Amino acid sequence: MRPRPLTVMLVAAEASGDDRGAGLARALRRRLGEGVRFVGVGGEKLRAEGLESPFDIAELSILGLLEGLLAYGKVVRRLRETVALAVRERPDVAVLIDSWGFTLRVAQQLRKQLPGVPIVKYVGPQVWASRPGRAKTLAGAVDHLLSIHAFDAPYFEAAGLPVTFVGNAALNIDFSGADPARLRQRIGAAADDTVLLVLPGSRPGEIHRVLPPFEDAVSRLKAQRPQLHVVIPAAPTVAETVKARVAGWPHRAHVLEGEEAKHDAMKAATVALACSGTVTTELALAGVPMVVGYRLGPVTYALLKRLIRTKYITLFNIAAQDFVAPELVQDACNGPDLAREIALRLDDAALRETQRAAQYAALDRMGRGGPDPNEAAAEAVLEILDARGA
Repeated sequence: MRPRPLTVMLVAAEASGDDRGAGLARALRRRLGEGVRFVGVGGEKLRAEGLESPFDIAELSILGLLEGLLAYGKVVRRLRETVALAVRERPDVAVLIDSWGFTLRVAQQLRKQLPGVPIVKYVGPQVWASRPGRAKTLAGAVDHLLSIHAFDAPYFEAAGLPVTFVGNAALNIDFSGADPARLRQRIGAAADDTVLLVLPGSRPGEIHRVLPPFEDAVSRLKAQRPQLHVVIPAAPTVAETVKARVAGWPHRAHVLEGEEAKHDAMKAATVALACSGTVTTELALAGVPMVVGYRLGPVTYALLKRLIRTKYITLFNIAAQDFVAPELVQDACNGPDLAREIALRLDDAALRETQRAAQYAALDRMGRGGPDPNEAAAEAVLEILDARGA
């Protein structure tokens, strides 16, 4: 018996990491009951699991080079708070989730100030797509990597970092409780009405850059299709910003909050317009044909264009090595082009079905239907602790 509950530090600086961290927390709680406690940084989902974050993680959802430079002072302050929390709480293990820039700095500081604490990185940088040197950097900062991609391991193991493949939780979302009729009733849509789902991202920078062209596309589609129902599930990190922006639209759009409403909307949607990110995998799993859009700051984009070694940005497109879903990036992410691609899918049921099937096939390549990643991650964390004699 442990003399005190196992103290697990979880650090999630973005909405997707908050979701992944909450899943890991629940899986650890199922194994250990009251024998585990959580400290660290997270959003509303980790708070629901008992973690008290010292600050709002929306402050760390930074996108782009310029935004990062402007927010540098704030990030440094939050880094110090995070490390001070670790020093105060003395966790048995620290699990740092995604968010490369912030969590790397946390790892480096933890290594200096709490050298005996095992540090686990949950989700590695996509070194197979760009900046392979990050594998060596990560290997010098953490003790173990929990990978969500089966093809990650060779890149990091070559740098001397042990890797456990746990799978992608987005591939195991349970939509069995989703009720498309409930969503349609909520927005006043008939069973055969067309529903467009709009997902503009979970970071403030994404809302700033991606929502304007998405808004233009929606306006064009509504002008041609007045009966089109527009639904916007908003991530907690940006919900207030999205609601304020959408309130000024000349046409009605329904902004939803919460996982249940989001899942209902995904099962009810005819087509989706989505910012590149974890949500594209969720949409594909729900069977929604989609158009993917993304924008970065011009300087950041110019730098990344030189570094990226894959022509795809959507994970299931990478798995398929094909543009299963169209990707409109940077200048191509504009209202007229987005509206054209969405209209093609709204008007052609056969095209929607073909894309849906291709998305499912790509998800199968990614490991759809495999073991629960939350459980696999929890098991890996406990094995790491056992190996350390904790």
